[in-house]
Amino acid sequence: MPPKRKAPVPANAVSANNYTDPFGDRANKRSRISKPLPNAPKSEAPPEPLTARNAENGGPGEKVAVEATNAERREGEGTKEEEDIVFDHSRPEERSGIVDRRYYPAEMSNERCAQYNANEIPRPIERLQAAIETTASSRAALRDAKADGAVLHWFKHDLRVRDNTGLSKASARAKETGKGVIGVWILSPQDWEAHLVSPAKCDFELRSVAALQQELAELDIPLHIEVVEKRKEVPTRLVQMAKQWGVKSVFCNIEYEPDELRREEKLVNLMLQEGVEFAPQHDDCAVPPGTLKTGGGKQYAVYSPWYRSWVSYLHAHPHVLDERPMPARNLPGFREQYKHLFDAKVPVAPESKRLTDEDRERLRHLYPAGEAAALERLERFLKEKIGMYKDTRNFPSKNSTARLSVHHASGTLAARTSVRLAREVNTTRKLDGGIQGIQSWISEVAWRDFYRHVLCHWPYVCMHKPFKFEYTNIAWEYSDPHLQAWKTGQTGYPLVDAAMRCMNTTAYMHNRLRMVTASFLAKHLLLDWRLGEQHFMLSFIDGDFSANNGGWGFASSTGVDPQPYFRVFNPWLQSEKFDAEGEFIRMWVPELKGIEGKDIHNPYAKAGTKAALLAERNGYPRPIVEHRFARERCLERFKAGIGRVTA
Repeated sequence: MPPKRKAPVPANAVSANNYTDPFGDRANKRSRISKPLPNAPKSEAPPEPLTARNAENGGPGEKVAVEATNAERREGEGTKEEEDIVFDHSRPEERSGIVDRRYYPAEMSNERCAQYNANEIPRPIERLQAAIETTASSRAALRDAKADGAVLHWFKHDLRVRDNTGLSKASARAKETGKGVIGVWILSPQDWEAHLVSPAKCDFELRSVAALQQELAELDIPLHIEVVEKRKEVPTRLVQMAKQWGVKSVFCNIEYEPDELRREEKLVNLMLQEGVEFAPQHDDCAVPPGTLKTGGGKQYAVYSPWYRSWVSYLHAHPHVLDERPMPARNLPGFREQYKHLFDAKVPVAPESKRLTDEDRERLRHLYPAGEAAALERLERFLKEKIGMYKDTRNFPSKNSTARLSVHHASGTLAARTSVRLAREVNTTRKLDGGIQGIQSWISEVAWRDFYRHVLCHWPYVCMHKPFKFEYTNIAWEYSDPHLQAWKTGQTGYPLVDAAMRCMNTTAYMHNRLRMVTASFLAKHLLLDWRLGEQHFMLSFIDGDFSANNGGWGFASSTGVDPQPYFRVFNPWLQSEKFDAEGEFIRMWVPELKGIEGKDIHNPYAKAGTKAALLAERNGYPRPIVEHRFARERCLERFKAGIGRVTA
C-alpha cells in the first residue's frame, strides 16, 4: 500500500479536520455537517439495518459494519468527538432507492471526500498500481520459470478479438510457453444489479458474447462461460479455474470503477499465492488514467485543457493508438485437449434483467451485436456522415451521429480503434486539424477518456457523491408523481417528452436530448439528480457509468466541469433551436402531430389557440411545472444549499 500522503485540502473542499480515517478502512458515514435539512421529506418507516457489503468488493481493510451496534462499537477507532456522533441512515437517498444497501454502504461523508482530495486516502487505482509494483519481481520470477501452462484471458467489457490489449498479450505469452489461450467470461447477476445494468444492455452483452465465442472458435480458442451468483466469489472462482486448467498466467483489461479496481488488486495477490501471474492491462482508454497532468502536477478537472493535453500526448506518442496484434491461432491439439471448454452455452439473462419478446426483437434489429457489427457501423459512419458531423450533431431528427456508444460501452469496439480510424481518414492525419467534422467527433469520443480519468482520481463520484461534494446539502425534491411524469414523457414539455418516449422505445437517446432531459429533472423539477442518473443507467443500451455520471454532473451543475448552477436550460428554446420544424417531436409525441409551425414547441403558450385545443383534445398534459417558477426555485435552492446569498 502506498504511504500516507499529506497535502492541503483544496479551497473548495469541506475541511477533513477531526475526521480520522486515514486509509479509508472505516465504514462510510454521512458527514456530521450534512444532516437532513428541515424541509427534507421524512419517512414513517424505521431505518434499514446496516447491511452494507463493501468488504466483499474490495481489498484488505474495506470493512463495513453489518448492524448499527457494530458500527457504534467500531467508533472507538476514531476520536472521542466521533464516538458521540449519531449518523442518520434514514436519508431520502436511501428511502428513494438511490443507495442500494444490499451492495453498498451509506452515502460517503463530505469529510472523507475531502480526504481523497487531500491525498490522505489511497485511491483504488493507486492501490492496484501499488499491488502490481510490489509484486513485480515475484511475478517476473513466475515468467522466468518458463512454466508450460496455458494462458487465460478474462473477458469483461472487451468483447472483441481485434485491438484487444489483454488478449493480444495473452496470445504472445502463450506463444512463448508453447501452449494456448483460454478465454473466460463470467456473468455476475449481482454485479448487473449493483451496477444498474439495463435489460437492454444485458441482452446486447449476451448477444455479443455469443458472437465473440464464434470468432474465438475460428482461432481454436475456447470461451468458457460461467454464471457466478455471488459477486464476492468471482476472484476465488477465477483462481479455481486457473488451477483446474493448469493456467500459469491470467490476463485481463482493467476496468476503472472502484469495485473492479479493488477486485483486481485482490486478484494480484490471490493468484500469486497459487503460483499464477495476474497481469491486468490498460486498454479501455486511449491514454491511461493518471498520464496527463496540469503544469502543477495535478489531475485536470476541466475538459478543454485536458483535451489539449490528450491530443498533444497522442501526437507525441502516436504508437499509443496502434492496433494491438491479433491473437494467434492455438496450436494443433489444443482444441482436443480442452474440448470440454468449447461447449459452453450462453446463459439467459437473470429474470430481473430480461426483455419482453417484443422489446428483444426490436432492439436486436436496431443494434446488431458483436465486433463485426461494430466495425461495419464505424466504417459506414466514417464514409457517409463524419464530414458533416460538426454541423449536424446537435439535431436529433437528422440521425447524423455514429451511435457507436453501445459498442464502446460493451467493448465490442475499442474507443482507441475509433480514434485511430477517424484520424486515418482525416486529410492531415491529425486529431485536431483537417476536416472539421472529424476533429469534432474525435473530441466527443475523448470525453469518454476524460470521465474515466476523473473517476480514477475522484473515486467518490462512484459512491453516490457529486464531484462538487459541497453541494450535498441542496434540498432536492423527491416527488414521485413528477418523477413518473418525467420517466414516461408526460411533463407537458414536448421536446422533453419526445426524448423520454424515444428512450423508452429504443433504449437510446441523442446526446443533446440527454442534456435537456437531465437539466429538466434536476433544475425544473428539482428532483435529486441521482434519481435521473439511476434511471438512465437502467434504461440505456449504452449505459456507461463514468460518462453517465459526468453528464448528470454537468446538467445538474454538481459535477466536474459543469454548466454554472444559475444556467437553467429553457426546454422551449432548446426545442426551437434543435428541432425547429418539430420533426422529432412529431415522431414521438403523436398527440401533437397535427400542430403546425412553432406552436408545437409549447402548445399551451396561449389559451384557446388551435394548438392548445388540439393538444387538450388528444390528451397531451399541460406543463407540470411553470418555467419561470422552476428557474427561480432552482436558484434559491442552490444558493441556500451551497451557502451563497448571491450568485
